[in-house]
Amino acid sequence: MSSTFEKFCSCLLSAEERAQKENSAAIDNGLKKQKVEMDKELKLLLLGTGESGKSTFIKQMRIIHGQGFNSEDQMMYRGIIKKNIISSMNTLVSAMDMLYISYEHEKNCAVHSKLIKDIDHSDEKNVDIEDAFTNKVAEAVSILWDDDGIKQCYDRRREYQLTDSAKYFFDRINDIIHTNYSPSEQDILRSRVPTEGIYEYVFRLERVDFRIIDVGGQRKERRKWIHCFEHVTSIIFLSALSEYDLVLQESANQNRMEESLHLFRTIICYPWFQRASIIIFLNKTDVFEEKIMYSRLTDYFPHYTGDLYSALEARDFILQMFTDTTSVTATDQQQPKPIYSHFTCATDTQNIKFVFNSVRDHILHTHLREFNLV
Repeated sequence: MSSTFEKFCSCLLSAEERAQKENSAAIDNGLKKQKVEMDKELKLLLLGTGESGKSTFIKQMRIIHGQGFNSEDQMMYRGIIKKNIISSMNTLVSAMDMLYISYEHEKNCAVHSKLIKDIDHSDEKNVDIEDAFTNKVAEAVSILWDDDGIKQCYDRRREYQLTDSAKYFFDRINDIIHTNYSPSEQDILRSRVPTEGIYEYVFRLERVDFRIIDVGGQRKERRKWIHCFEHVTSIIFLSALSEYDLVLQESANQNRMEESLHLFRTIICYPWFQRASIIIFLNKTDVFEEKIMYSRLTDYFPHYTGDLYSALEARDFILQMFTDTTSVTATDQQQPKPIYSHFTCATDTQNIKFVFNSVRDHILHTHLREFNLV
């Protein structure tokens, strides 16, 4: 009846009015379709402090769900890895002076340490890394890494800023110096380039586009985050378990784990994320399991009462600190926001594949059931 009445009314309209009505209906249909398409795209926002493993997670998505890394990518990472090696060794050499540690072979290492410092500073003059990273430089890195003084300095790395992958690349220096060296996936995963600005990676899975957004974790980068906050399906927050005894690069008085907890507490209170699911990855389990054997968690978090050498008890304690923040931030009228947690090793492809499959299933069933996409 209503359809007949609408047709009758339509006959009374002028040609111009009918055209306007048809155009309006077309726009409405277009908006509906656009909404459905938007809902078919899941926007995952990676957040966390610097060096928590966000960029490594993105690389894993390229390996697992994308095209991986082609020869052009490998050439780019070849240069990055060589810069990482020189920068890491220069950090060790500088820390030797700061910590008043002597070289085992003082005269020999003095020459090699000066070469490393000069090469690292040459990067500021846009010197090509392939030209700078000579056999002589590689030999200097190898000799310095074999020195007992440098090893002592490395063992005290929590007292200064050194990337987790330093040892990995120092141990592979003889392979990396070869002219035909091509970085493996593991080499690429362990390479380090601080994220500046915003990086997006999109892949399609089960008829749904996943748009993963990585933003810089350093304090100076966080002001850019607000531009990513609209239409977020899920927050994936990364925190490195192994940072419990480290301080920020930006502030030598701020414990990294405390900073991560504070940032997490701030994020879950943002009004933009009230409908987004919160997933936390407590990352770098491999580094954490090694570190907990010699660096006591109680020295930094005195309220820990578990076994000092149990990685399982210690990581559960850290997870509890994160989940407790949801109870603290919830109001009297609100239930604490559920947190979905996973322990991860971002450089372990099989681990990340397993974890992301679980995350994917959770997100799909939570957000896409109404569109019959799962």
